[in-house]
Amino acid sequence: MISQVFILSSKGDHLIYKDFRGEAGSNVVSIFYEKVTALTGDQPPVVMTHKDLHFVHIRQDGLYWVATTTADSSPFTVIEFLSRLTGLIKDYCGSLSEKSVQMNFALIYELLDEVVDYGYIQTTSSDVLKNFIQTEAVSSRPFSLFDLSNVGLFGAETQQSKVAPSSAATRPIQTSREQGGKSEIFVDVIERMSVVIGSNGVLMKADVEGEIRVKCYMPSCSEMRIGLNEEFTIGKSQLRGYGAAVRVDECSFHQAVRLDEFDSHRILRLCPSQGEQTVMQYQLTDDLPSAPPFRLFPTIERDSGGRLLMYLKLRCDLSPKSSAINVSATIPVPKGSVSLSQELSSPDQSSELQPQSRAVVWQIPRFPGGTQLSALFKVTTHTHTHTHTLY
Repeated sequence: MISQVFILSSKGDHLIYKDFRGEAGSNVVSIFYEKVTALTGDQPPVVMTHKDLHFVHIRQDGLYWVATTTADSSPFTVIEFLSRLTGLIKDYCGSLSEKSVQMNFALIYELLDEVVDYGYIQTTSSDVLKNFIQTEAVSSRPFSLFDLSNVGLFGAETQQSKVAPSSAATRPIQTSREQGGKSEIFVDVIERMSVVIGSNGVLMKADVEGEIRVKCYMPSCSEMRIGLNEEFTIGKSQLRGYGAAVRVDECSFHQAVRLDEFDSHRILRLCPSQGEQTVMQYQLTDDLPSAPPFRLFPTIERDSGGRLLMYLKLRCDLSPKSSAINVSATIPVPKGSVSLSQELSSPDQSSELQPQSRAVVWQIPRFPGGTQLSALFKVTTHTHTHTHTLY
């Protein structure tokens, strides 16, 4: 049973606040933010308690999604509800950000009124809610499939140019015809790669987590069939076919996916509901079928003043028509590192010294294929500072 639901920005601004039962005052928002910002470390606990009130929250797209309860509710149920709520609001608003939440506050309040009744969860299904939601989403920019890319979807010469831009599937599911709404289905393959590279540039460990997502803009959709590579194998089992195997360590499927043709023909069958859903998730560790798409060339030394100099060159070996997004490089530094100065190759990059985790984090929002970026980090350690003050 849920008492309140509220959404906060990363700075603590109140974006959405809904009290279902009147069991706690409105100051719980400030109490939560004070508790979550007072904690040390990058990952505060998901469940926190203040007197008889329990806070359950998740962090997504830079926003805090929080539910409170005074009853002995299952925290896993509340976490699952918040995760589904974020997906539901993304379906109806088109994207998740502080700006989209502010522009669509009326729609979000209408959704909360239908989703939760006096603290009891009713439904998070887009198919059910579409019969009750009347408010249309407000978009900061009218959607056009060809706005951000000059690719041709039909009759193109290369396979890459047949891919729709990433902005194509970031519009509300209830977009009217006048606003550019079309009966379309988008299939996205999203992969997150984590690699550990030694100081000599040699790959030490690699993990890949991937998922296949379907975004459906059709009010009603008949059966959809997704064909995977015929040589797709799970685990270190016998190879299929005669070509190069596409292997993953493990995978899982959405409960709506029918797998009666998967073993024989590697075909996934489903009737997608309106909105976004993850059809398949997979994972691969260490034994990658090809070299990672990144190469690191590090140079580490100390200057005459004793500061640690780390000069890094990072190369992206993807196709020039592709880009890696949200690339984050974590570079360990000695214990006692107190300050950082940096020289980055482009203004959109950023870096931060995190003393608690003893690392410098280099953030790259977008990394085009076939390019190389560089960074120079100058780290001052506590030992160096102390020695300098003696003379």
